[in-house]
Amino acid sequence: MKVGTLKGGRDGRLVVVSRDLAWCADATHIASTLQSALDDWERIAPQLRLLATDLEHGTIPRDRFHEREALAPLPRAYQWADGSAYVNHVQLVRKARGADMPESFWTDPLMYQGASDEMLPPRAPIPLADEDWGCDLEAEIAIVTGDVPRGVTQEEALERILLIGLVNDVSLRNLIPAELAKGFGFLQSKPASALSPVLVTPDELGDAWRDGKLNGPLKVDLNGRPFGRADAGVDMTFDFGTLIAHLAKTRNLGAGSLVGSGTVSNRDADGGPGKPIDQGGLGYSCIAEVRTVETILDGKPATPFLRHGDSVRIWMDDEHGHPIFGVIEQEVVAI
Repeated sequence: MKVGTLKGGRDGRLVVVSRDLAWCADATHIASTLQSALDDWERIAPQLRLLATDLEHGTIPRDRFHEREALAPLPRAYQWADGSAYVNHVQLVRKARGADMPESFWTDPLMYQGASDEMLPPRAPIPLADEDWGCDLEAEIAIVTGDVPRGVTQEEALERILLIGLVNDVSLRNLIPAELAKGFGFLQSKPASALSPVLVTPDELGDAWRDGKLNGPLKVDLNGRPFGRADAGVDMTFDFGTLIAHLAKTRNLGAGSLVGSGTVSNRDADGGPGKPIDQGGLGYSCIAEVRTVETILDGKPATPFLRHGDSVRIWMDDEHGHPIFGVIEQEVVAI
């Protein structure tokens, strides 16, 4: 089952979306918003599934689903917590800074609490007041949980994953060092993130969803050219069950919590840093990583961060070459 949110009130109106993303059916007679559905998922989900089946069979009124008209499936989320499950990415960034990486990073996930009072629609621009802030994309997998009790195990946590999608976790890289130097974490350096047009139930993904990981290339184009094709199921040190259990160690999580994987990152076939696509590699899911590789190899970065007018496209295809979650497509604009 695929669900999305269209305009209608501050938190939009819930729709179910066909597998090919061509059609949608209003679901507000079942639950007015996605959050209200998540709050009562055991009762609401079977009704939504029946509606989705009827939509596929064409037996109910339906409308064309236009991704450009979609809001973020959760325009406001109770929680956005972003992990760093691809430790290869962390290792590279620290190596470029000449910093050793503690061994604990391989066993204890990194995670930060982000802002979620505004989740950008998939086709919304990326607002950037100052190009010197070092604006970067971060292509990631994200999951949405139901209610999660404090102290949940990794296995139990996997059962609490209700929906899966994509996120562009925008970062302002040049603001990060000063914030981290305060010893209190990210704030201004992490503006609003964008969600994919639809979120998908795990069963819809078939074998691509295994052991708390989404397998397959996460595709990123930058200014119309291939930038990243890293496989989200490879080199993922911490699966989503582990990330959720880490987050819930000392707190309960409310239904509608968003948890991100962190930047998807693959090593090269020889075990070294990933290579650009035009050099036969799988590329990158953020600009910071290619700049890191350039620093390691050449002593300084060459690829610029995002500038006004740049465009970013993020998606993941199914086995037939069709986008599973729709496409995040954004342009950087001056504000």
